[in-house]
Amino acid sequence: MPANVIELLQHLIRIPSVNPDDASSGTATGESDIAAELAAWLGSSGCEVMLEEVKPGRPNLIARFAPRDGRPRVLFGPHLDTVGVDQMTITPFSGELRDGKIWGRGACDTKGSMAAMLWALHENASYLSSMPVAVDFVAFMGEESGQWGSKDFAQKYANDYAFAICGEPTSLDVVHVNKGSAWITVEARGKAAHSSMPEKGDNAVMKLCRALDYLQSELSVNLQRFQHPILGKSTCNIGTISGGSRPNIVPDLAQAQIDIRVTPDLQAQGGAVLLLEHLIKQADLPISIAYAHENPPMETSLDHPMTQLLLLAGDRSKAVGAPWFSDAAHLSAAGIPSVCLGPGSIAQAHTANEFIEVEQLLAGVEHFSRFIQMLARS
Repeated sequence: MPANVIELLQHLIRIPSVNPDDASSGTATGESDIAAELAAWLGSSGCEVMLEEVKPGRPNLIARFAPRDGRPRVLFGPHLDTVGVDQMTITPFSGELRDGKIWGRGACDTKGSMAAMLWALHENASYLSSMPVAVDFVAFMGEESGQWGSKDFAQKYANDYAFAICGEPTSLDVVHVNKGSAWITVEARGKAAHSSMPEKGDNAVMKLCRALDYLQSELSVNLQRFQHPILGKSTCNIGTISGGSRPNIVPDLAQAQIDIRVTPDLQAQGGAVLLLEHLIKQADLPISIAYAHENPPMETSLDHPMTQLLLLAGDRSKAVGAPWFSDAAHLSAAGIPSVCLGPGSIAQAHTANEFIEVEQLLAGVEHFSRFIQMLARS
């Protein structure tokens, strides 16, 4: 067993858990090894542990420290997976302690939160079985791609929980509102022909480019209508474009991927996909939506008692919003009031030299410990 939270985090970093959907990485290891290690460690402490497979070889981990006896339940919910390690400038899974920082993939996003949560539970184990509010530890698979872990968990267990704290690097601020995201693939179809006679074909790349130019302008104007006092406006980005196979063939297919960040009021008006469909139809653009995956925004009231308790538990914590997306939104959409909270800065997430400051990690343990102790006295 690790002697302290620093050793625990180093150990977690040294267990690769790269999301298999991260095609950029040659080290797509999945979540099974770290889930099994956590299950063994938590099981040895006497709590009930389950591994629930969501995709083949990719489980959620659920650890209950108190029986399901009707008392309100709060979950601590980091995610098991990390992004890939290509282009990293440090040894990805070293967990090296240097210059007051712990280095490696996941140190910040989000094994730092995981270690802080686990160590706070370990330090306060004597409270957990008898508290008026039960605290469970739930580690989700697949957050860095389709969030299947949180979706599956919410579908099965949403009615069991009064509140959720998703572990993300928030610098120990309480993120109670964030944007949703829509990833939308649009495509144009044309007719192939020999490039020496381009008039015989119909160039899908050019059709798509003209349509994207129009969409970029119109989306920017339309998204201005959907504002939020904390998050600002909804935004869009055309992130990828592809088409054609050879320079001497008129391309008959071209695709682009669009990312739209969704504020709560845009979601309330039908969401990003509906807005894009309307603009395409309105302008009679020669493109169609080939694929769309839309994740909801999250907004949890600052007046919620658990939100207030989390703010009291932190020395310098404040309530903030975030433009990024997390598992918390799927839990919230299923009816579990949710926030994000954890040590480390989002600026270090996914970086080539990812690290977390030891001072932040220790402050995270203290924050979660105080929260547990406040629940015990409630």
